[in-house]
Amino acid sequence: MGEAAASGGIVLFDGTCAFCERSVRFMATHDRAGALRFGASQSPPAIELLARHGVDRQAARSIIFIEGGQVHLRSTATLRIARHLRFPWRMAAVLLWVPVPVRDAVYRVVASVRHRLAGRSNACEIPPPEIRSRLI
Repeated sequence: MGEAAASGGIVLFDGTCAFCERSVRFMATHDRAGALRFGASQSPPAIELLARHGVDRQAARSIIFIEGGQVHLRSTATLRIARHLRFPWRMAAVLLWVPVPVRDAVYRVVASVRHRLAGRSNACEIPPPEIRSRLI
């Protein structure tokens, strides 16, 4: 599971959220170099990785992006992930210039309705091949 093997970074997401799982599929499809790796934040390898970075379980309720040894949460994680995606999606990274409180307010609104938007996930669902080989 080594972090070094994930040159693009590791995306940790809520494995019980269909919105999050669909987002991971989107990321995997649009990751221009195939460098992102993925893991449900509830999985043992992810829990171990979070502990190594001193991230508590409350933060794990957000999308987490670990890149270059740094942990990014919420909107910052999402926009830093966008840097790895194909055009035009990577252009979203320009929003990193928007102040964090503003970005995170929008992130929290989406996060509060994500289960209503997409429902809950079937945790037993087998991910497609383009994601399976990139799981931590």
